[in-house]
Amino acid sequence: MDPSPTPDPAPEDRRARLLRLARDGADATGFLPFDRWMDLVLYTEGAGYYARPRSPLGPTGDFYTAPYVHPLFGAAFAERIREVRVQLGADRPFTLLEIGPGDGTLTAGIVTALGAHWTDDPNLRIVLVERSTPLRSAALRRARHASQPFGFRVSTVESVSELGPFEGAIVANELLDAQPVRRVRWSGREWRELGVRLTASGLRADEAPLVDPIPPPPLPAVPDEGTVVEFSPAAEGLVREIADHLVAGVWLIDDYGLEETELVRAHPEGTLATVRGHRSGDEPLESPGEHDLSAFVNWTRLRSVARAAGLEVVADRSQAMALGAWGYPRLFEEALARTRSSEDEVKLRLTVKNLLFGFESFRVIELAPARVADRFRPST
Repeated sequence: MDPSPTPDPAPEDRRARLLRLARDGADATGFLPFDRWMDLVLYTEGAGYYARPRSPLGPTGDFYTAPYVHPLFGAAFAERIREVRVQLGADRPFTLLEIGPGDGTLTAGIVTALGAHWTDDPNLRIVLVERSTPLRSAALRRARHASQPFGFRVSTVESVSELGPFEGAIVANELLDAQPVRRVRWSGREWRELGVRLTASGLRADEAPLVDPIPPPPLPAVPDEGTVVEFSPAAEGLVREIADHLVAGVWLIDDYGLEETELVRAHPEGTLATVRGHRSGDEPLESPGEHDLSAFVNWTRLRSVARAAGLEVVADRSQAMALGAWGYPRLFEEALARTRSSEDEVKLRLTVKNLLFGFESFRVIELAPARVADRFRPST
């Protein structure tokens, strides 16, 4: 049974709790690396941005993602997932796993589209991994409601590793950009750790010697002095966790980011941004727990970590190209035929334009276990 909703604490109470936790985690000088600060302010139960009763997602929240634009987005993902199942073998157990489903909007869209082809399938299970308790409850309710007509099983787990070895398809839409990032700055001689410093007079941005060694792959060699590079140990750990448990199938990653050379050249101060009320900002220490924090995915580093973990890229293209390859034009024509008025047709055409051209910095990277990667390359 889903837990009962709890009242949302007042902003000042949330802030006080987050600052207490930050002080507890800081070193003797009051310094806390940025990834640990970001983890606190986004995910602390009952106080972090994603862990509050109010959902931040959708038109009435602080931002919306592609699944909110139109169900065609989820239907296109379902087309690729159907192909993966054929590539795997339709009679084999198949896990559809979404990591970071938010309130379940994308899961519901995929399930509804799959239901047109699969019903009461004993080999199919749908599993959600969502760190936020309120969002996990919302996602489970929405996914179960969408699955009920088709008899699909839906459950949640705390982590990918809880599943053990499995075969199937993994979906991660705008997940990696919200994983806590380490931020390091090149001083001209060495990399320095960026973070926050808690003092008797308050909170401020600061830097310190590296808290931990920088794991491979190496960072850019001798960039310009002052260059900031961001990378996420949490996201890289997730890549390794999936590599350890996905026996056969594909991980579909849809997110925004750039290659490392582009990030260093175009964003020498980093890409960290805040979002609140559909407006972006650049003050990550203000109003902790009240706004989203995210950073561009470093695709160069992600691919390197994936290869080292035993995953191979089987497709790498823009979101628009991926949707097109997954049957989006046909799905659009079918949806167009169902419109009942010229006004509905205009709305649908605008929606299609938004999904294809409104997410220009988004890429879809598909990863499969290297030993079976050739089986799971997309047909288009």
